[in-house]
Amino acid sequence: MNAPFTPPQIYRLRAPNSPSSPKVCRDTVALLLQATGHHELSDTARLLVSELVTNVNLHTSSLAVRLEAVVRRDRIRVRVYDDEPGSPQLPATDPGREHGRGLLLVEAMAQDWGVGSSHPSDSSGRGGKHVWFEL
Repeated sequence: MNAPFTPPQIYRLRAPNSPSSPKVCRDTVALLLQATGHHELSDTARLLVSELVTNVNLHTSSLAVRLEAVVRRDRIRVRVYDDEPGSPQLPATDPGREHGRGLLLVEAMAQDWGVGSSHPSDSSGRGGKHVWFEL
């Protein structure tokens, strides 16, 4: 028998682009996963969220970081948005460099991941991009 359809649960957080935002975002996602019965994904999600939010803090002049978590019965997808103008591009991921290894972690640990353009509700006119991962 098939399980009944359960619509995804969508959670959003907007935080200032500050050094404390990676901790706030990763702790929020960890609590969300605990509350929705996905505790086994918590450690991996914390690490990947921390990497992506830190990238926004270190590599953009974005005023805010936006996090969106879409929780389904069998998976979670997290998107981290910035409002840095420009088209989505992947930063260099050379393992020998001091920076850029975060996306290598995302690639290695996520079931799937990618880069997209700004959030559809963005009305700032600045543009922006997001990096997402799925566990």
